[in-house]
Amino acid sequence: MTDHEKIRRALAPLHASPDAITEVLNMKTHRPIKRAAAVCLAAALALALCSVAYAADLGGIQTAVKIWLNGRQTDATFTTEGDGSYTLTYTGEDGAQHQEGGGGIALEDDGAERPLTADELIALLDDTPKVAYADDGTVTLSYLDQALDITDRFDGDGVCQLELTQPDGSPLYVTVIHSGSLGASTSAYIPADDLR
Repeated sequence: MTDHEKIRRALAPLHASPDAITEVLNMKTHRPIKRAAAVCLAAALALALCSVAYAADLGGIQTAVKIWLNGRQTDATFTTEGDGSYTLTYTGEDGAQHQEGGGGIALEDDGAERPLTADELIALLDDTPKVAYADDGTVTLSYLDQALDITDRFDGDGVCQLELTQPDGSPLYVTVIHSGSLGASTSAYIPADDLR
């Protein structure tokens, strides 16, 4: 039964003029729930488009993070791109703005490569030792809340190997090539030749 038939049947016992019945039949029925849902959907869509435009203007997705840098927790802005790259912006101990970047890929079980997610990149940044070279020649290795002066620990080939302790108490074997690469492993030292 259509709406028109329902209205005719409801109005049949009443003695209204044919013009009044026609006017009622021609009235559009309003569905406030559907209208409210449409308004909410339109607002959500507009908000989503604004968010995408905002992220596009910034060049990536920005996240405020606390990260270990130089042996201390630091507030930073972490910006990621869809290709697994990131930019980290923070205020250093000298009060100046510093920026560093990088990226990474993960190998799936089937051997396929995929870009690291933002969470994986943040964890990698936070849990990976870092080396800083000062203008006065001092070399500092930082890992979480530790900052070690390793300036005098390099051998004649410019290689420094040392064992750090991870938060769970297990060892982390670190190999540093002076003014070059750094490698860390939970099982053994990475050979210097593999880092050059």
